[in-house]
Amino acid sequence: MNFNKEEQIKKPNTVQKRNPKWERDELILALELYFRHNPNTISAKHQEVLKLSKILNSLPIHGISPEYVNFRNPNGVYMKMSNFLRLDPNYKGKGLERGSKLEEEVWDEYYPNKPKLRDLAALIKASVEFKKEEIKLPINEEEEEVFPEGKILFRVHKLRERNAGAVKKKKQQALEDNELYCEICQFDFFKTYGEIGKGFIECHHTIPVSEYTEKDNTKLQDLILVCSNCHRMLHRRRPWLDKDDLMKLMEKVSK
Repeated sequence: MNFNKEEQIKKPNTVQKRNPKWERDELILALELYFRHNPNTISAKHQEVLKLSKILNSLPIHGISPEYVNFRNPNGVYMKMSNFLRLDPNYKGKGLERGSKLEEEVWDEYYPNKPKLRDLAALIKASVEFKKEEIKLPINEEEEEVFPEGKILFRVHKLRERNAGAVKKKKQQALEDNELYCEICQFDFFKTYGEIGKGFIECHHTIPVSEYTEKDNTKLQDLILVCSNCHRMLHRRRPWLDKDDLMKLMEKVSK
């Protein structure tokens, strides 16, 4: 196996920048290809490596400009796949020694669950194709960084939670029933903050991202009304806590 470094393509009057670090989304796609085509059996010229290179260049998460002349080219994609060899218990060689902590995290999470990995990879690709313009800009960079399914699916999730039509209907329904408060802790923004809090509440989409399809519409029954604190706590564990789980945790702490 040839582990030569990528050739640097030099352009006149262009200051070359070091390519940004691989994000979780990209590693999920690279690992999924690794399990379909072990790098020991292919090269950087393999059609699937070329295809993945194009996909990675299309992901709206880095904002790549011309200074990054080698961004996710086939050689780089192939070398990233080869990084996983050092983690593979079935590989008898040494593999590339240099690798990131994030590679290990992604490997540990999906090595025992390859079907989930395939589903997530397919969903990332489909989401980019179906909603590329909508997911181009980050929604909450801090939360994106720790979302295990990657930035793109985090943005898809948040778009579902911010579906204007569904959220409006959900709030209106609660107002009519005089129940516009957090469904978990019963916090009421209006009672606490007065007029400035009137009509304010957040919505949490309860369907796990791994169960999304790119054409699913946001349904009222998939949304729950929550305060900002409970919303963040629901997202804090993997898999996500559901409403009942978080309520039980709060009851346990209060005793």
